[in-house]
Amino acid sequence: MDTLTHIVLGAAIGEVLAGRKLGKNALLFGAAANSLPDIDFVASFWLPTARDVWAHRGLTHSFLFLAFMTPVLAFLAARALPRSGMTRRDWWLFFGVEIFAHLFIDAFNAYGTGWFEPFNHYRVSFHVLFVADPFFSVWLAISFAALLILRRNHPARRKWAWAGLLLSTAYLCYCITNKLRIDDHARADLQAQHHTYTRYFSTPTPLNNWLWYIVAEDSGGFYTGYRSMFDHKPTQFRFQPKAKRLLKPYLEHPDVHYLMRFCQGFYTVEEWGDTVVFNDLRFGEMKGWEDPKARFVFHYYLQRPDENEIIVQRGRFAGWDRHSLRIFIRRIRGN
Repeated sequence: MDTLTHIVLGAAIGEVLAGRKLGKNALLFGAAANSLPDIDFVASFWLPTARDVWAHRGLTHSFLFLAFMTPVLAFLAARALPRSGMTRRDWWLFFGVEIFAHLFIDAFNAYGTGWFEPFNHYRVSFHVLFVADPFFSVWLAISFAALLILRRNHPARRKWAWAGLLLSTAYLCYCITNKLRIDDHARADLQAQHHTYTRYFSTPTPLNNWLWYIVAEDSGGFYTGYRSMFDHKPTQFRFQPKAKRLLKPYLEHPDVHYLMRFCQGFYTVEEWGDTVVFNDLRFGEMKGWEDPKARFVFHYYLQRPDENEIIVQRGRFAGWDRHSLRIFIRRIRGN
């Protein structure tokens, strides 16, 4: 999830677990602890882009990291703050819950999270939330604001913290039911249109949980389409050829090695003029609900690696304006 979400989530958890003993410091420690797994961002300063996208949400988002860092941080905190009223067991619970919450919620979007690193490179991704969903984070943000304002010993502090956590959890459960309904309709539409497939996923479009992007793989490529929770007509799909042949000259390139591992097989290769482009389908298209020929958000120039500094979201909001926003809202509403 986005950085702000981890901060306000960590602060709410911190208040529930340690607010009575640490006061408002529980917000600070909680926000920091919940954000800790994203320390892997520093690797972007020296790693090549393709390797960096694979390294992110890898080892520092694993259960091994959780098991190692929890006792280390608990020991350091207990030594540094002996008069805080927190026992070492309290600190174990505090840091364990905070880090686990980060690992858990990150697995609900498209990027993939390396829970089992370094023993298994599989990336867990439930495709339930967009990486920044304001309807998930807003309850935690309101709770965070209240906790900053209320005095340390105010009796309503824990209620505000629990309210933020419970409302965001309720929204997450609502999103899971949305996904189940979307999948039922999309799979039925694929079958009715005689599109066979071996793998499938659905993932929400930017900043909402009502319009979903659908991908179904067959032997030669992918059927992609969009479905809203409010649609009454069958999902329309277009076929995206995988074009593996274009990748053959680059198979020995280290960038391709990491890109292939990162995308989990959900990729296409295209020629843009004289440039060969590697696309990761999991991150959607640039306004694909509006433009049937839209390009993919995640695209990597195989022949020009120096132009790939920002690739995961670089095309996400390209070309957006008021008109595009109106079209997007209408599409969410099922029009």
